[in-house]
Amino acid sequence: MAHIKTQTEWENDMSVKILQHARSEIYLDLRYLDVALSALKPQAMEGLETMATDGESLFFSAGQVIRVFRNNPAFMNRAYLHTILHCIFSHLFLKGNRDTKLWNLACDIVVEQTIDGMDKPCTRRALSFLRQQTYEALKGEGRISAAVVYRWLRGKSMEELLTLNHEFYTDDHRFWKEETGNGAASAARNKWNKIARQTSMAKKRHGDEPEKGEELLMTQISAAKSRRSYKEFLQKFSILQEELKCNPDEYDLNYYTYGLRLYKNMPLIEPVESREVKKIREFVVVVDTSYSTSGSLIKGFLNETFGILSQQNSFFRRCRIRIIQCDDKVEMDEVISSQEEMERLLKSFQVVGGGNTDFRPAFTYVNQLIKEGSIRHLDGLLYFTDGKGIYPVKKPEYKTAFLFLGAYDETAVPPWAMRLQLEPEELEQNA
Repeated sequence: MAHIKTQTEWENDMSVKILQHARSEIYLDLRYLDVALSALKPQAMEGLETMATDGESLFFSAGQVIRVFRNNPAFMNRAYLHTILHCIFSHLFLKGNRDTKLWNLACDIVVEQTIDGMDKPCTRRALSFLRQQTYEALKGEGRISAAVVYRWLRGKSMEELLTLNHEFYTDDHRFWKEETGNGAASAARNKWNKIARQTSMAKKRHGDEPEKGEELLMTQISAAKSRRSYKEFLQKFSILQEELKCNPDEYDLNYYTYGLRLYKNMPLIEPVESREVKKIREFVVVVDTSYSTSGSLIKGFLNETFGILSQQNSFFRRCRIRIIQCDDKVEMDEVISSQEEMERLLKSFQVVGGGNTDFRPAFTYVNQLIKEGSIRHLDGLLYFTDGKGIYPVKKPEYKTAFLFLGAYDETAVPPWAMRLQLEPEELEQNA
C-alpha cells in the first residue's frame, strides 16, 4: 500500500521544490553562481521565521517558505540569494571580536546592497528611501565591505540601528560559528573559499564586462579573499624542518610493546624522536610609526599577530623575532627569543617615531643585519603600515608582506610583495 503523506511531509516536500524553483530563477540571471547555488543542503527546521545557514545546510521552516512564496515569490528568490552571498563573502567566519548584532546588520546591508545593485529580474524590488539614503552615505566610505559598514554603523544611535535592522533583516544568523581548529566551521569555510574562487573564475570566463552592480559582487569576493584568515597568511612564513619530539605516527606500537614484554626493558623498535613540522625560525616584524599610523592600532596588530602565532605553536624552540619600529628611519629594534619576552614587550610597548613614511630604511637595516650574520635564517618580513610611503624597488632575498591598515593603493605596491588588508576595528579590539 502506497504511503500517504502527512501534512508535515507534504509541506517539507513542497518547500524543497519552492527552494529549487528559486535556485533555478536565480541561475537564469546569474549563471556563474551555479556551484554556489547548489552548495547548501535544504533542511527543514521548525521555529525559524526565515532562512538560516551554517555554511553546510540551508535551514528553513516549511510553513514559512510556502507562505512567503504564495504572497511574494520574488522575496523568496532574494532570501535564497541573500543567504548564498553571505557564504560566498565568508561573512559567517569573519566576525572575530566584533559585536554580534552590529556585525549581522553590516553583513545584511552589504548583501542587500549587492543584490539591489545587480538589479536582476528575479530579485528586483523598489528601493525604499532609507535604502537609497544608506547606499548614498556608504559611497563616502570607500570600497565597501562588511568590515567597512560595521565601522560606519558604530557611529549610529540605537534608534537608527533599529530602523536599519528592520529594513535590511533578511535571514537568521544564529548558526554562524567561528572557526575552532579543524571542526565543522573550518570545513565549511574551506568549502566556501573554494566556491568563491570558482565563482570569480566563472565570471571572468564569460569575458564580458561586469554588468550594473556586479562590480560590487566581485569586490565583496575580493574583500573576503583578502580577509581570509590572517592565520593562514602567517603560515606562508613557516618552513619545514625536523624538531626533536616523539613522533607516534612513525613506529609500530605492537612491536614496541612486544619487545618490552620479551626483553623486559628493550623495545624492538625505538620511537622516532624527531618529526618534520612547519614552524618559524627567524622572523622580522616592522611597524610603521609615522605620524599617520595610530599607536593603539600598532599595539593591536602586535597582539593579534603574536596571539595567533602563540595559539598555533608556530615557533621552533630556538627562534628569534625582531620588532623594528620605523618611520623614515629605523627608530628601535628589539629581539625576542621566548614567549615570556614577547609577553613583557606587549605589556610595556611604546611607539617611537612620528615622522614621514619611508619603507626603504627598514629593508636596508635588515639586509645589513643579514650581511653581518646577526640574522642567519630569516623566514620572512612583515611590514605593518597604512601604505602611504616610499617602497623599495629591488626585491629582497626573503619573503616580504605588507599588511595594510584599511584600503590601499594596489598600484603602488611592488609586484614581488605579498599583501593583506586588515581592518582597523579588529586591531582596536586587540590593543
